Amino acid sequence: MDAVRLIEATRLALARAGGVPEIVAEAWQTQALAQAVGGHLAVHGAYEVRSAARGLSEAGGRASGALRQIAAGAGGLRAAQLSTVREPWEALTDLGVLLGEVGIALVGVACSCEEDALYWQCIEAIDAADETSDRVSGLLRRIALRERGGAA
Repeated sequence: MDAVRLIEATRLALARAGGVPEIVAEAWQTQALAQAVGGHLAVHGAYEVRSAARGLSEAGGRASGALRQIAAGAGGLRAAQLSTVREPWEALTDLGVLLGEVGIALVGVACSCEEDALYWQCIEAIDAADETSDRVSGLLRRIALRERGGAA
């Protein structure tokens, strides 16, 4: 499945998330998607962006331990369905927007939770989304430089 479709499915799932566990699960789904998109572009993307794409994949994968546990209870990882990134610019732009939405949702959860463990899980997820968002922005800059003919 194309990255843009998976990102949209994740945005819809986040919007429909009715409670804290669902929001946290969608945050981790987003990280797995970032890892998969980065990994795909690191292998199949333009040479000039492969290093930055590996960085995105690594940033997305940092949260994978908790993600596997949460996603196992939620029916698996959507990112496992990724087969192509047809439009890298669109996919990365949409992924950046999704990461921003995830961050906002997690701040809301962290501010309202009463359980310490959940609070710290949210803080970890916010940090992961922020770092991943930075990697997406860097990759978009490299793609823009490449398209303008500049050095990446």
